[in-house]
Amino acid sequence: MDPATERPSSLVTRRRAGVLLHPTSLPGPHGMGDLGAGARRFVDWLAAAGGKLWQVLPLGPTGNNCPYVCWSAFAGNPLLVDLAGLADQGLLDAADLQAPSVPAGPFIDYDAVRAWKEPRLAKAAARLCASPEHPLAAPFRAFRDHESWAHDAALFAVAKRRHGGQAYWEWERPLRDRDRDALAALEQGAADEIAEVLATLFFFEHQWQALRAYGRARGVEVVGDLPIYVDRDSVDVWAHPGLFFLDDEGTPTAVSGVPPDYFSELGQLWGNPLYRWQKMAENDFLWWRGRLARVLAQADYVRIDHFRGLAAYWEVPAGAPDARTGKWVDGPGLAFFRALERHMGKLPLIAEDLGIIDDAVIALREAAGLPGMRVLQFGFGGGADNPHLPHNHTRDGVAYPGTHDNDTAVGWWRAADATVKRHVQRYLRASGHEPHWDLIHACYASVAATAMIPMQDVLGLGPEARMNNPATRDANWRFRLEGEPRAEHARRLRELAEMYGRI
Repeated sequence: MDPATERPSSLVTRRRAGVLLHPTSLPGPHGMGDLGAGARRFVDWLAAAGGKLWQVLPLGPTGNNCPYVCWSAFAGNPLLVDLAGLADQGLLDAADLQAPSVPAGPFIDYDAVRAWKEPRLAKAAARLCASPEHPLAAPFRAFRDHESWAHDAALFAVAKRRHGGQAYWEWERPLRDRDRDALAALEQGAADEIAEVLATLFFFEHQWQALRAYGRARGVEVVGDLPIYVDRDSVDVWAHPGLFFLDDEGTPTAVSGVPPDYFSELGQLWGNPLYRWQKMAENDFLWWRGRLARVLAQADYVRIDHFRGLAAYWEVPAGAPDARTGKWVDGPGLAFFRALERHMGKLPLIAEDLGIIDDAVIALREAAGLPGMRVLQFGFGGGADNPHLPHNHTRDGVAYPGTHDNDTAVGWWRAADATVKRHVQRYLRASGHEPHWDLIHACYASVAATAMIPMQDVLGLGPEARMNNPATRDANWRFRLEGEPRAEHARRLRELAEMYGRI
């Protein structure tokens, strides 16, 4: 049987374990992780730990450092490109890597990273574009000719650069509205710039696929992440305004968010434009099919972030100061998944079914046949019927100590009240001396077919290593490893994997 045919069900039919770590958080020589030697060493460590899955956050190009806010839902992030790899291919000089680099440390300074990497990426791109006989020239031409999304992405990036970073709705009206003559003038006047942006997008694709092949050879597959919404200031909205609720000036008439919840008493006002789901249904969600095809070209499995928005989404009036004044509106529901299956077959998706979940969300996940998520941090301090407690887990689930939106296990334990701590100690029959390993052990022991562990919990790091706090906008997404993961941690994970049949 074709492995691709088996893949959609393998997350629920085979017991496996993996680690959640975004590539930006890897050790790296230039201020943040990249797709080079450090990533390959991580894959080796994960394989030694018995891990079969590497979960990442969205891989798109960010404007504000958040991987869930990208200026293209189809492109990869050039800041992840390994400069040493480009030098090995003759597209950079050794001196380019020897100049003073970005300071090392436990947190990423994205401004410093951009200042260091972007001129070098541009230099390498210019060299590739000027070298038709280079070994990468033919794959670059194939990328440029066959990835239809890439041309619009390059146009958008160049236009934004030429407008000093202004949001696209602030551009002159002909270009804002994609007038044919305005687009032709941009393509003619910025042909070299457009080609170089395409080359930087190609560098990511080429290196990421090489890294994926390296992982597959060691039995490691990738779990990707698909944000349900796209950023307002993105090529996706600029190129397809009719798919979103916008007025004639390109201003959203309502925006995305979630009501008050575990993370914020004001709710979360995300501000993304909302989809015209009925319009999208007219062509069987063609844009979404293209988007899913792209992310599935980058990953073996894909987690749909905010899955509940496909059942019903929180619509907030444009201009509202917070999300409390929103209302629930029906999403596309099962028709969306039936359309995907008609055109693409059964897809290897995971539903992020967290937050405010009702019977309709559960019914949609089950009807679509998708694994859901269970987070141990949400399980303690209440009654025995809590679905996140291990005895309520089901095989069609992915068990986590916490996700990238939670505090680390150590940070959560330190902040937990006495009732929660007593519940953990009694339930897990543990002292709480190593709360992170207590939760990891419970995930591996769970009946859930997949156990996924944040790297920060493997290392026993505290709240300073938290990746994201949804209630704040400051200091998120900056965590990075200060050194290579140690063999002793791999051995400990492997022992658990062997004990609980996850090898």
